[in-house]
Amino acid sequence: MANSKNSKQTKSECQTLASSRTYKIVMVRHGESEWNKLNLFCGWFNADLSDRGRSEADSAGKALKDAGYKFDIAFTSVLKRANNTLDGILKQLGQTSIPIKKTWRLNERHYGGLTGMNKADTVAKYGEEQVQIWRRSFDVPPPPITPDNQYYETILNDPIYNDGPPKDQFPMFESLKLTIERTLPFWYDTVVPEIKSGKSILIAAHGNSLRGVKFGWRKSGSVGNMTNGIQYKVLSIRPCNLLNIAL
Repeated sequence: MANSKNSKQTKSECQTLASSRTYKIVMVRHGESEWNKLNLFCGWFNADLSDRGRSEADSAGKALKDAGYKFDIAFTSVLKRANNTLDGILKQLGQTSIPIKKTWRLNERHYGGLTGMNKADTVAKYGEEQVQIWRRSFDVPPPPITPDNQYYETILNDPIYNDGPPKDQFPMFESLKLTIERTLPFWYDTVVPEIKSGKSILIAAHGNSLRGVKFGWRKSGSVGNMTNGIQYKVLSIRPCNLLNIAL
């Protein structure tokens, strides 16, 4: 949860954007999941929100309601920690009837063979330096998830992936670079047309998929701008804090 200073800043930023004569997008990272609480690498495993995560989603929704936000359409991943964050926000807003589009392209980064491992145990096994390389580098992926991982079959055969990705293209791991490469096409092909049509947009996703889109904007033009003139303001990518974009 954000501290009171950050919460006031978030509310102030929301009110400024809500009252400005611009198109608006709000992006929010999901609230705390059960696996976040246990300090486990989660990735594409479909962990649900913890009680704290549900409360965080409600708080985010109340902040947006207080700021006067109204949305035309929402996007989220296929993972229920993001879905339930979005549901909690929309319930608080009284906007549960807006269209919602789900896509695996907004999923969290796939942590491969680290999936299900406690982060402290991972450091003990592989060393702090190696784990930081896997977690923080741009193009170095973790080891692939293999059939002997207890979550391999659960993830691969989860019905939430019936609409993609194809089994022969299903990732076994992802670096941040690979996460960006599968996230940005959704932004340009699906979200940007909605922006151009004048809709106000809410996106509930994950730290790395939101980070990937942000990185793409920064690389496509000067810092803070995309080549098509879209400007963004980063507030935070902590659980259920907001990333606002004024267009």
